[in-house]
Amino acid sequence: MRKLSIGMRLTLWYLLFFAVAQLCFGAGMWWILRDNIYDLVDDGLEQQIDDLKNFLQSQPADRPIAKLREEVNETYAIEHPGDYLAVYAENGVLLYCSPFLLSHQSVVLPPEQVTQPILKSRKINGRHFRFILQKLNVNGHVYTVEMGTPAEDAVETLHSFRSYLLMFAPLLLLAAAAGGYWLSRRALSPVDALVRSAREVSGTKLNSRLQKLETGDELQRLSDTLNEMLDRIESAFLRITEFTADASHELRTPVSLIRTEAELALRRSRGEAEYKESLRHILLEAERTTALIEQLLSLARADSGRETLRLQPVDLHQTLRSVVEGWQQVATMRDLEFSANLDVPEFFVLGDETLLRRLLDILLDNAFKYTSAPGSVRLLLAAKGERAAITVQDSGVGIAEEEQGRIFERFYRVDKARSRAQGGAGLGLAIAQWIVAQHSGSITVESHPGDGATFRVELPLIAAPVKNPLPV
Repeated sequence: MRKLSIGMRLTLWYLLFFAVAQLCFGAGMWWILRDNIYDLVDDGLEQQIDDLKNFLQSQPADRPIAKLREEVNETYAIEHPGDYLAVYAENGVLLYCSPFLLSHQSVVLPPEQVTQPILKSRKINGRHFRFILQKLNVNGHVYTVEMGTPAEDAVETLHSFRSYLLMFAPLLLLAAAAGGYWLSRRALSPVDALVRSAREVSGTKLNSRLQKLETGDELQRLSDTLNEMLDRIESAFLRITEFTADASHELRTPVSLIRTEAELALRRSRGEAEYKESLRHILLEAERTTALIEQLLSLARADSGRETLRLQPVDLHQTLRSVVEGWQQVATMRDLEFSANLDVPEFFVLGDETLLRRLLDILLDNAFKYTSAPGSVRLLLAAKGERAAITVQDSGVGIAEEEQGRIFERFYRVDKARSRAQGGAGLGLAIAQWIVAQHSGSITVESHPGDGATFRVELPLIAAPVKNPLPV
């Protein structure tokens, strides 16, 4: 079964609530009108009761019942209020009863059971009446009075009002349904525009955006949020596309070199020395390819969130000292001056020691790679407030200011020819930035062409862990 559209469902709900509200309003107005009309009728009855009370008060207190009955009959038999009147003296003795009430006995209460005024509506012979039954204490005597008045006008007014309600209610419901449907369509028309725009977005048209709404409501916020999401998706898609293209390009070069070297070696017979040289070239390119693949896998694991960090307190002083020992030989081989200023107390950070070593290796590798003999490379460790600052400074070629904002991008190389010749793929600093981010730190660069470069990493310090005492 096909579900109704949101516009139709909103219309039906609106119609239901409107019908309930209309029913409550009509019923409430009918009851209010009824009470007000009957109040007017009851006021007339009470006024007639007051006139009767004044008449009884004008009679002497010691007048016999027979004489009083005669006075009441003479007064009310010919007057209109007496058409629906009955007066009872004490002990239920009848003083006066109109012919109408003689033929239609009261069904409210017997006179002796009346304790307070009682108002009652009755329908007699198809006609509507309003009666009051009340006791009167006059001149030391207690009288029970039943008095009525026609209520045809009141009932007719109520019937007319109810007929108008029943006649106009369906018309109002139809008008409300049409208006509700129009309003829902008008309110949801931006959604249709968003749907049409969204259907135009595809893998080949990620630059398409949803229609910009200016409604100032939830739909505009939804449109803006979806467009922001599409911006992020397009950016991620472009990064993936560029990453794939760059990775393919970087992998194609060493593979082509390996293939070319192998083809040349197989074209004709060669001496042992020539074969060894070819195999050395193939091994060198294979090692570079392996390193590149490892870097690509690291970035892929980082992007997918599968790179697991083993966080624990790490002594930066000891970690940097062990890294320095490995790079001393590299400095000697390249005729570079390498110094490390690590004369600081224990600095502990919460981190993954393997990744921190890798971070230092990347920064030092870049420093040695772009510094020519007889240049220098310096490594410093210092405190900066509640953070540890690791600085790698070289006297190499430096980095232009316009390039500094892009050196952390993947596959970006300032000097592409020089980097390729030295085995760089432009992934090292991207991996370094990711490692720093995972340790809640920051990495910056300061450089000028020809004056070398300074990379500074800041990591939050933690308190030194308490060492377990030796067992006695």
